[in-house]
Amino acid sequence: MQTGFWKKLKKPIFALAPMANVTDAAFRFIIAKYSKYGGLDIGDGSKENLPARSLSGGGPDVMFTEFVACDGLMSPGKDKLLVDFMHTDAERPIVAQIFGSKLENFYKTALLIQELGFDGIDINMGCPDRNVEKQGAGAYLMKNPELAQEIIRETKRGAGKLPVSIKTRIGYNKNTLNEWLPALLETEPAAIILHARTRKEMSLVPARWEVIADAVRIRDKYDNSADKTLILGNGDVIDLADAEEKIKVTGADGVMIGRGIFGNPWLFNRSVDYANIPLVEKLRVMVEHTYLFEKLLVEHKSFDIMKKHYKAYVNGFDGAKELRVKLMEWAKTASDVERIVVDFFA
Repeated sequence: MQTGFWKKLKKPIFALAPMANVTDAAFRFIIAKYSKYGGLDIGDGSKENLPARSLSGGGPDVMFTEFVACDGLMSPGKDKLLVDFMHTDAERPIVAQIFGSKLENFYKTALLIQELGFDGIDINMGCPDRNVEKQGAGAYLMKNPELAQEIIRETKRGAGKLPVSIKTRIGYNKNTLNEWLPALLETEPAAIILHARTRKEMSLVPARWEVIADAVRIRDKYDNSADKTLILGNGDVIDLADAEEKIKVTGADGVMIGRGIFGNPWLFNRSVDYANIPLVEKLRVMVEHTYLFEKLLVEHKSFDIMKKHYKAYVNGFDGAKELRVKLMEWAKTASDVERIVVDFFA
């Protein structure tokens, strides 16, 4: 088993979830700056510009990119997709997440990810998006364990020394963990991240964390070696305190946090109490986030992607609704956002 950086992480492990059009290069950089480096100037995030030390216990232990299609990366449209693989040293360890169903493209994509300097590869086998499933990818692979195993093996073949992990769910139409998890464990991935719902449940019901405890028991029964596959739970995690409680109850090796990060790049910073951050600072970081998105991504992605972040940043204070409406209706550039925020405080 190729464990790579995963074996070096101190348990419990706290991971930042990959979310399409959310955890892009701009937002990950902001999270690294305010969770890992306490708001210090980290320049462009390269080794030369990073402070000698990050915060003690600060920042996600591992970050994931948005998922990218293997087929697309092996097509003439490759360059348009590579923007989703932009990353800096500030985000390390950083894992490239991919999806697809064609074996040869997983192998070739793994070779590419090596070249791009990532710390690991994650295969999405849980996305319920219909367009993804039509390709035989994402959650659809839970219907075809044999193909899923072949995909993992081909990815590992192309990954070299990079560890390969899997992000999936507890089943397709129902909980089939007793069959699905052993099939994955047989291929010896470095880690399996389990969203504690079925594909059918989407996010319409509370995550079933008791099933994560079952997953740990299945893993331990299957393999109790020193280098056994790590199990991380995912779903409905509010913050680090909530994550720690879920780990305590389930025995999982860690937790992946997704929606809790919206509007709160300080989430993984143990030295910061979000409730006590001044409003002016929260909105200043929102503006900074917007300028970075504009600098890195506006040529490739719609500016409207930022507006889902405004809904989270601008919330829970007097005048929030009015400010939010202005940002949604009038903001088309980072300068617009800054002006609207300045006018709000004026």
